Amino acid sequence: MLSVKGLSYYYIPDRIILKDISFELASHDILCLLGPNGTGKTTLLRCLLSLNKMKSGSIEIDGYDYTRAPPKKRAQMMAYVPQATTMAFPYEAREIVLMGRVAHLATGSRPTCKDRKFADGAMEQLGILHLSRYLFNEMSGGEKQMVLVARALAQQSKILIMDEPTANLDYSNQIKMLQVIKSLAEKGYSILMTSHFPDHAFLACNKTALMRDGVIMAQGMPDKVVTTENLSKLYATPVCVTKAKLDSRDTETKVCIPLMN
Repeated sequence: MLSVKGLSYYYIPDRIILKDISFELASHDILCLLGPNGTGKTTLLRCLLSLNKMKSGSIEIDGYDYTRAPPKKRAQMMAYVPQATTMAFPYEAREIVLMGRVAHLATGSRPTCKDRKFADGAMEQLGILHLSRYLFNEMSGGEKQMVLVARALAQQSKILIMDEPTANLDYSNQIKMLQVIKSLAEKGYSILMTSHFPDHAFLACNKTALMRDGVIMAQGMPDKVVTTENLSKLYATPVCVTKAKLDSRDTETKVCIPLMN
């Protein structure tokens, strides 16, 4: 569905932030973008969302030039899930989710009964309909993140861009969020997520891209890309990727372990 080719970006010409970024994201794909702080991950997301105008390259969705689409059309094609944050006003959860319907409303018009059904359906899909009347700013981090995902689903965009969807969540809520992401991919969504936890690539994703200094060092299946050598180079610190046996299931999984002196 999503094809990015040769994307480059800079604020000033002699300081390139992103250089020749290319990747593809099909239906059912979950691409985990890994990289250290300050390497350009957020800037890449902003370029994909047209918040920053790329200097060269192309972004196509099903062969359509996404960058030439009007804002409302772009919002119908791609949705953004930011890290959980606070709102300036005391909105209820349902009101936040209903904001996702703006992409389908005429300028100045009010949400219809149909829009409210889409919002309620998105919350029901994630099992949070009971939180409809709760104030967003008074929710836990995990609840807030679920509401923001529901808002993206109400937007009816099949491509989801998620900026560290498990950031600031406890261990249990991290796993719940990864399970939600996997279930959405199974339903046909295409998902690009950034993360600071390489293990997430093994737990939930079928594709991984490693970015450092604005360049994609490697990309492909997690088993091939998330290796001891690649991670140690990516984060400039010793990391060991090894196998752990899950006794309860009699299976093995890969884990990433930082090596401390």
